[in-house]
Amino acid sequence: MNVTAVVIFIIFVAITLLITRWAAGRAKSRSQFYAAEGSFTGLQNGIAFTGEFLSAATFLGITGLYFTSGYDGLIYAIGAIMGWPVLLFLLSDRLRQLGRFTLTDVLAFRLHHPSVRVFSAVATVVVLLLYMVAQMVGAGALVDLLFGVDFVWAVSVIGVLMMIYVIFGGMVATTWIQIAKAGFLILFGIILTIGVLAQFGFDFGALMATAASKHPLGTRIMGPVSTTTPGAAISMMLTQAVGLAGLPHLVMRFFTVPNVVEARRSANFATAFIGGFYILMIVIGYGTIAILGGHPEYEVGPAMLRSGNNMAALYLAQAIGGDVFLGVCAAAVFATILAVVAGLTLAVAAAISHDLFGNVLRKGQSTESQEIFVSRVAAAAFGVVSIALSVVFRNENITFLVVTALSVAASSTFPVLFAACFWKPLTARGAVTGGTVGLILSVAGIILGPTVWVAVFGYAEPVFPYQYPTIATLPIAIVVMVAVSLLDAKRSGAAPLPVNAGG
Repeated sequence: MNVTAVVIFIIFVAITLLITRWAAGRAKSRSQFYAAEGSFTGLQNGIAFTGEFLSAATFLGITGLYFTSGYDGLIYAIGAIMGWPVLLFLLSDRLRQLGRFTLTDVLAFRLHHPSVRVFSAVATVVVLLLYMVAQMVGAGALVDLLFGVDFVWAVSVIGVLMMIYVIFGGMVATTWIQIAKAGFLILFGIILTIGVLAQFGFDFGALMATAASKHPLGTRIMGPVSTTTPGAAISMMLTQAVGLAGLPHLVMRFFTVPNVVEARRSANFATAFIGGFYILMIVIGYGTIAILGGHPEYEVGPAMLRSGNNMAALYLAQAIGGDVFLGVCAAAVFATILAVVAGLTLAVAAAISHDLFGNVLRKGQSTESQEIFVSRVAAAAFGVVSIALSVVFRNENITFLVVTALSVAASSTFPVLFAACFWKPLTARGAVTGGTVGLILSVAGIILGPTVWVAVFGYAEPVFPYQYPTIATLPIAIVVMVAVSLLDAKRSGAAPLPVNAGG
């Protein structure tokens, strides 16, 4: 057991619980619980955005990809960054103008029909459940490695903590935890980068040369090394470019600021912080190869680490600064996971309580106390399901799991959200039909693809050739959505559903 990691972990958990206790008194109304009454500034929300996005997949998964195949880790990072301009330049203003608490509110502003809320809430749960499993897998592996706690118990502890944050603190607690975590992670990333460069006299060329000499692929790690086909590569990049804008928990962030100007500023700040962190990841990623490669204490085979390559960042910290630095790294990653799972849980709880219970089942007649109670029950249920699924997928690369969630978002919530913001002929039937088709086909494509159909089920060949089906499912969802909407308009002679000014 790493005593330093345990102590820092306990300190961080204590701080987050104090934040939650303070926030509990400010989460009495729907506006406070779901959106913190729009009380955060652009800078604060930009840091919180950064915290939402810099998840375990960023720090553990992408670092693990660097260690495995070098440049491929950078490809994933570039793909992730591509999604921010969509949010920044296309959607941030519209989202803040049209939305109230959730992604569904944006759709309901244009499409005043219960089926829209049902579809959006279901899609939100599916997308964020996949995203949540990635975080829980990273958390379980981390706690198992450092504390000697069984994986199941580890994810159970994480699940209980995230329930506490959301049930009692709502968006206020979640945002401040994200701010604290983002600052902690960025500071640690800077220190780790400096530590890596110091090992090579701050000569980046020497670092890269050493990495190439120690990796079994040699200089090939300086360029793409995977055997991915052009179609698979395009599908992955498309997934990351538009899937980000379809993530419901990121959309909710735009409602925590008071106006459109602050929403735009928060997206600007987030883009700068996230881009800067990915630059640090280049040094950290290749540093894992140069420092850990050939080291029998960490490596059990060519480009293979003990406990899996997801642990590359932690082993790098230990190699540079011993158990103390490993403890700090573990605490930074753990803080990352705790903060992200809280944001995901809150988004799911809001979709179930506000969209399904409040606006569909109770037709807008529910009281604030009833909605908040349902939110808390939904958060607890979501936590239990997340724990169970994380056990099933415990051996998957967490970056793959995150991009899987992005693939479903890119094929279901994104096209509907984009059309609701910019395409006037969109109808409720078109939105629901197209989004549902994208949702079903993307989930089916993932199951029938190589990672599940072959790696999990054991079949020799996948039914669908690509890991991420976005290249096929996104165009199909768009075509169905447009076709059904135009048919609706043709049958009625006009757009069948009026603009709902009340949201």
